[in-house]
Order: sequence, then structure tokens, then C-alpha cells
Amino acid sequence: MAHLTRDEREHLRDAVRLSAVALREAGIQYALCGGYAAFARGGPEPSHDVDFVIRAEDADTAREALSKAGLELREPAEDWLFKAYHHEALVDVIYVLGGEPVDERLLEAAETMEVLAVRVPVLQATDVVASKVACLAEHDCDYSHLLPIVRALREQVNGRYVPSCPASNTSS
Repeated sequence: MAHLTRDEREHLRDAVRLSAVALREAGIQYALCGGYAAFARGGPEPSHDVDFVIRAEDADTAREALSKAGLELREPAEDWLFKAYHHEALVDVIYVLGGEPVDERLLEAAETMEVLAVRVPVLQATDVVASKVACLAEHDCDYSHLLPIVRALREQVNGRYVPSCPASNTSS
């Protein structure tokens, strides 16, 4: 994992707080996912980015809310998310997670938790791990970054719902 300066770490943490408040105030369903969802559930604190999930139909409202909160928006080539920046801290706002559209079931299953002094809906541990495994690809199948997360969340994860290998990996 990358070593962050104190300022970089604070920018990431501020990005969690600012984004969560902006999305909540916009009145859309959202949830923290990825590394910070794992962190909220006892995993290591991430050093790369912040991830939120929303439904695709809420993307324009989310963009507007994050822009009003002072984040800089960028549209990547991928058509399943948009990116927002607080200083250089990256926030991914995802509406297709692990190849599946984010739906009401996923968002309603999220549990509201206190994360960095803000109450935020957080994906269930099983959904966090399953989405991370589902994002692996045949040519990018490095599990090493997942091991600390899986180890920390192992008692919270229902293994029956976690894919055993990347869906795109058709070699056997």
C-alpha cells in the first residue's frame, strides 16, 4: 500500500465526509463501498480512494451534489462510474459494481454506521468482499490487496455469496 502524507490522509478522510454529507443531503440512496466500507467494518484504512455506490438513475443528482460540495468532477472513459476529487483525493461514484447494476437490494442492505464521525450507509461485509473479488480479471488477478480486508472481515462474510474466481476468467 502507498504511504500517504498526513495531508493526503486527511484529504481522503475529508473526501469521505464531504461526499457522504452531500449525497445524503441530495436525498438519494447511496452507500460507502470498497476500502472505506471495509475500514468501517474493521479492515485497514485505504490509501488510494473513496468509493460510493448509487443507482444509475441518481448519477446526475449525485454529480450536482458533489459539485456543489466543492468536489471537482471528471468523466472517465468507463461508463459505469464517475470520479470526483477533493484536492487530489479520488472519490469513485459507482453505479455498476462487479458487472452488475447497483440496485435497491444492495443499497437497502447497507447498514448505517459512524465512519470518521459521519453517519453513513455502509455495504454489508459480504457485498464488499464479493464486489472486490468480482472486479478481478483474468489478467489482473492479484489477491494480495484483498487478503488484509478478507482477514479482517472474515467473521462477517457469508462465503456462499462470494465468487470463487473472477467471472471473466474462463480458463480452466
